[in-house]
Amino acid sequence: MTLSESGILLIDKPPKKTSFYLVHALRKITGISKIGHTGTLDPLATGVMVMLIGRSATRLSSQMVGHDKIYETSIRLGVRTTTFDDEGVITDRSEIVPSLSQIEDALLEFQGSTRQIPPMYSAKKVAGQKLYELARKGVEIERAPINVWMKIDLIDYQYPLLTIRIHCSSGTYIRTLADDIGTTLGCFGSVSKLCRLKSGPFSLEDCLPLDQVGKQTIVAYNQNFRSLSEIVPQSVLCT
Repeated sequence: MTLSESGILLIDKPPKKTSFYLVHALRKITGISKIGHTGTLDPLATGVMVMLIGRSATRLSSQMVGHDKIYETSIRLGVRTTTFDDEGVITDRSEIVPSLSQIEDALLEFQGSTRQIPPMYSAKKVAGQKLYELARKGVEIERAPINVWMKIDLIDYQYPLLTIRIHCSSGTYIRTLADDIGTTLGCFGSVSKLCRLKSGPFSLEDCLPLDQVGKQTIVAYNQNFRSLSEIVPQSVLCT
């Protein structure tokens, strides 16, 4: 059985790995050089990565971004870090313990349309430079706020961990949300765990663990491989 040469492979990204690591690993496994994705995940995060395999898929990447996303995150209250998640250095601490009613009131402030300031530790470019490259040099610059949309559900609250599920527009920063919630509560907050449950029509249940691909299980690869004709309208394929 041979590998499909062009299409979409759904991967459940493991923690502590970058999105580029997946690209590099799949290039090595498949022998296909043209591999991309429809949106990055932070190294700390797990969950849905939509990998674009082959030239025909990667050239359509602009047609396949912009989908809504669904995330589940655990926010650690009482701390703020440089990266707004557990990967960063702690910069502030608080002993304030919000009540459940305070949590519920705070979450209401972020429901629906709102604005976010992109975090410095992000791949967003300003004047041609990626923000995280500046942040690593200790440089912080002004960032214009962006318009986003969110629907937030409270899953669990056991201080210091607050677990929520977020259905949001493309481009929403969950780490910024965590920091903003902490600021609203007056106690700081940073992401402890983050999982992308859904990206557009693609769900976590459809994803293949990377270690299965890494074991050269070609059958598993092909079972989770989506051809472009299944996903992209024919009118787009013909452009």
